[in-house]
Amino acid sequence: MNEDVLKALLRKGVESGASDVHLKVGQPPAYRVRGALHYLTGEKLRPEHTRSAAMVLLRDEERRSKIDAMTEADLSYSVEGLGRYRVNIYRQRGTLAVVLRAIPLVIPTLEQLGAPAACAAFAEADRGLVLVVGAAGNGKSSTLAAMIGKMNQTRRIHIVTVEDPIEFLHADQLASISQREVGLDTGKFATALRAALRQDPDVILVGEIRDEETMDIALKGAETGHLVLSTLHTPDVHRTVGRVISLMPASKEEETRERFADALRGIVAQRLLPRTDTAGLALAAEVMVATGTVREAIKRPQGNPPLKELMEKGVYPYGMQTFEMHLRALVKQGIVSPDLIKSAGTF
Repeated sequence: MNEDVLKALLRKGVESGASDVHLKVGQPPAYRVRGALHYLTGEKLRPEHTRSAAMVLLRDEERRSKIDAMTEADLSYSVEGLGRYRVNIYRQRGTLAVVLRAIPLVIPTLEQLGAPAACAAFAEADRGLVLVVGAAGNGKSSTLAAMIGKMNQTRRIHIVTVEDPIEFLHADQLASISQREVGLDTGKFATALRAALRQDPDVILVGEIRDEETMDIALKGAETGHLVLSTLHTPDVHRTVGRVISLMPASKEEETRERFADALRGIVAQRLLPRTDTAGLALAAEVMVATGTVREAIKRPQGNPPLKELMEKGVYPYGMQTFEMHLRALVKQGIVSPDLIKSAGTF
């Protein structure tokens, strides 16, 4: 598969409204459209097809020379006139497979995404930790890009991002934005995050918090007066709090709860759902803002109301909501199917 063939596949994906393109041995190329995979009719891919596609995507000779030993790789790929793609190359059953996630060339706005109003408020904050969470493919990167875009248009600040790989490209407007890619500009998230604290940042975006070291430095960044934005692969607010606590040593749980509660600005959990009114997907979100009561409930869960109850009561003036509350609103507006309410408990 040469580059012209790959570009033709990507172009057809754009025309089909695909969010992802899958290349795997034993199946024709597949597009994910509105959450479902659709296979092209025609020839099934062979090992030489996916290997040659990977060679096209791996731009540097060092990586290409190691392709036969490669088990997985993250990178980005751009096609003029089509867009940018977040690429994952991985090995399955001894052969290479490729997934390309489409990234819009234009930074979306929070309004275009249907993001909750709290996201705009978080983008105006001077300090604290903001987490945008959810399963893969549910728009976390887009929401963070929109928040950075809003800051870029309205604030004279320095924003440092650490991503793996860089997805949305931000051109400086009022803000100065330094974008660093793991594997290209830095060795790992924790190293870059530690260095970012010495780069006179106002805002730091960490693509993902994966381990104790990164979590600890992110908390330190928020504790020392910076606004830190990041993601976790957790499905809702409650389990996000649990994941943060579990990333740190069990012997320091009380200290971790204190640090996290004091540093936290808010959590947005999101999921993309098929729309019934138009083509595309709708964003359903759960929002928790770190009020005094919320912080106390995180520090000392025993004897305090559960976080879900606080979110239900925090609609005004904080803009909090549970998934179930937002789903009911989306159903009432005719945006998503009432059947989705039945599955709300599985979020």
